[in-house]
Amino acid sequence: MGEFKVHRVRFFDYMPSAIRSMAFNSQTERLAVARADGAVEIFNFADNYFQEKIIAGRDGRSIEALCWVGCRLFSAGLDGEITEYDLENLRPRYSIEAYGGPIWTISSNSQGMQLAAGCEDGTVKMFEVLEDRIQFQTNLSRQKGRIISLSWHPSGAQIAAGMMDMIKIFDSETGQATHRLLVDRGVGTSKSQEVVVWSVAFLSDHTIISGDSAGKVQIWDGLTGTLIRTHLVTKWDVLVLAVSQDESSVIAGTSEGTIVQFQFLSSAVGQQDKLWVQTRTLKNHSHDVRALVHTDTAVVSGGMDTQLVVRPLLDKVEKYSQESALRKIAFPHKNLVSCAKKAGLLLFQFPDHLELWRLGESDRNGTPGESLPVKRKPEKLIQLKTKGEDHICCSALSPCGSWLAYATVAAVRLYRLQLSSNNVSIQKVSKLPRELKSVHQLCFSSDSCRLFASSSFSSVVVVALDQTDCKYLHTLKHKSGSKQPIHILSPSEDGQWLATANTDCEIHVFNLRKMKVSVDIFEFSLKQKEYSEWSRQLQRQGLHPLWLQRDTPVTQITFNPNNPAHIMLHDVFMFCIIDQSLPLPEAKSKFYNQRILRSLPEPQRLRESHAFKACKNFQHLLSVNLLEDLSLVVVERPLVDIVSQLPAPVRQKLFAT
Repeated sequence: MGEFKVHRVRFFDYMPSAIRSMAFNSQTERLAVARADGAVEIFNFADNYFQEKIIAGRDGRSIEALCWVGCRLFSAGLDGEITEYDLENLRPRYSIEAYGGPIWTISSNSQGMQLAAGCEDGTVKMFEVLEDRIQFQTNLSRQKGRIISLSWHPSGAQIAAGMMDMIKIFDSETGQATHRLLVDRGVGTSKSQEVVVWSVAFLSDHTIISGDSAGKVQIWDGLTGTLIRTHLVTKWDVLVLAVSQDESSVIAGTSEGTIVQFQFLSSAVGQQDKLWVQTRTLKNHSHDVRALVHTDTAVVSGGMDTQLVVRPLLDKVEKYSQESALRKIAFPHKNLVSCAKKAGLLLFQFPDHLELWRLGESDRNGTPGESLPVKRKPEKLIQLKTKGEDHICCSALSPCGSWLAYATVAAVRLYRLQLSSNNVSIQKVSKLPRELKSVHQLCFSSDSCRLFASSSFSSVVVVALDQTDCKYLHTLKHKSGSKQPIHILSPSEDGQWLATANTDCEIHVFNLRKMKVSVDIFEFSLKQKEYSEWSRQLQRQGLHPLWLQRDTPVTQITFNPNNPAHIMLHDVFMFCIIDQSLPLPEAKSKFYNQRILRSLPEPQRLRESHAFKACKNFQHLLSVNLLEDLSLVVVERPLVDIVSQLPAPVRQKLFAT
C-alpha cells in the first residue's frame, strides 16, 4: 500500500442543517429533502441512495413543506410563497405569493391537477397546475385558526385539514366544510392547552389518521366524522405521519426521536374485521423526527439531528442483501473541501462563507501510526463572506493557491490570492465573462491557467486566467441531448483532457486542445479509446461482496502520480488504494483491512493479500487529497462533534427507564 505522511485535519467546523421536510416520488424513485437553511437535496433511491442534486438555500428562506407533482417539485414556507424548482439548472424557477400569510403545508391531488396550500389566515388556497406555472383558483371556506396539515382523499373529491383542536373535511368542488372532527386535549395540565394536529392522512376507505401535540395517533371514520380509536404513543408531540402505498401501514414520527408503526391487521386468525394495530417502535434519532417517507421496503426519516436515515423493513427485503442495510446519511455526497496541492492550502465551503487555511508542518519522520511533532501549526488565512442572501453552491481553489472562485445561483466570484510567509492579500477580479452564469461546479486546470465552470444544458465554460483578469475561451458541449446538470469536473494532469459526469449517468471526455468532445463513456484508456484490460477483468470477475455491501458512495477518486497503477479513493468511513499490479480478491476470500492484515503471520498475510488496500483509521471522511510532496491530507468531521453542537433533545432515555 505504501507509507504516507498524513495531515489529519479536524478544524473544518462543518455543521449540517436540520431536515424540515421530505417528499418521495415513487415513479422516479427520487427523494426531495428540505433543510432548515433553505437548501433542497435530491436523492436517487434507484442508484444506491446517491445525493445527485443540491439546490443551495438562502438567508430567510424557510421551507415547511415539499410536494412532487409528476416530475415537478414545489415547496412552501413561512415567507408565504410557493416555489417551483428548476431541477436542470438547480435553482428556483419562480415563486408565487399565496396571500394567506405563512404557509404551513402543501399537498397535491393524486391526479396532479391541483395544489392545495394551508395558510396562517385559516384558508386553504387552491392552485391549478398548468404546464409552465401554477395559477390561483379559489379559497376553501375560511376557518378561524391556521391550517397546519393537509391530505387529499385519493379521489380528489375531499381534503382533510389539521388545525388547532380539530380536523375539518372539505368538499374540494364546493369549498365547504362537510365534517368537523374534535380532537381531545388530553388529561391533567395539558387539558388547558390547545392541541395542534401536526399531520393527517386521508385513506381510500375514508379513514382519517391524525397525529397531534398531545402524543396521540387517532383513527377516524371520515364518512361519519366519528372517532374509532386512540393510540397514545408518546408524552410529547407526534409531528409527522406517512402511509405506505398500499395503505396497509402507517408510521408516526415523534419529538423524542422514535418512529411508531401501525399496521392494518385482523384482530384474530380467520376473522375478516381488521384494526389498526401498533406493531413496532424504531429509535434511529436523538431529536425530533420532522419528516417521514414510507416506501415499499423502508422507513425514511429525518429531523433535528440532521441525519437522513433509511431503515429497511426486514419483512419486505431479502436478508443480508444491500437493501437490508441500515443507512445513515450524515454528510453531503459532494465535496466541500478544495486543496491547493502545490501550496499546502485548504479551502472549506460553508453555506455563507469560505475559509482558507494553511496546513501545518513537521520536519520529522516516524514509524507507521506515530504522531509527529508539529513545527508550524495550521493557520486560518482568510474568511470570505458572501454578498447577498444566496448561499454558496460550489467553490474551488487553484492547485498553485493563487486563485479562488465560488458561485451562488445569482453570480460567480473570482479572486486573486498572493501569499507570503507572514501575510496574505486577496483581490477580486471585477470583470468576468458574461458566459459565467448559472454555474453548478467549478475547478481549475492543473497548471492553474484555466477555470472550468459547468453551466446550463450540461455544458462547460472554459475561461483563461492571467495575472489580473480572465478571458472567455470556449463553451464545451456534448451531443447526447441531455440537459441534466454536470456534478463532477476532472481535468487531466497534462492539461489535455477534461472529464465530466452529469446526473443522467453520462461521462464525457473533452479534448482541450481541439475544444471538442472526444469520447462518451471503470478505467478508460484515452489513448486506445476503450476500457483498459484491468477494467475488463474487473467487470468479468466482479467486485468482492463486502465491497458491494458498503452503504456509502465513493466521493473522491484519483491516481497516484508517482505510481499510476495505484488508484486512490474514499467514502465516509474508508480510504482505499487499489493496486492494479496485484490480483483482484476472490468472492470467497477474506476482505481484511490493513490493520488486521498487518497482524497476521507473514505466510497468511501474503496469501490473503489482494489489490484492495483499505484503511479504516480515519472516521467520517469529508476529503482525502494527495499533495505534491506525496503527503496525504485527510479531512475528518467526527459525528460526535456534530452531535455535541445540537440543542438538547426533549427527552433523554435513562438506564432502566
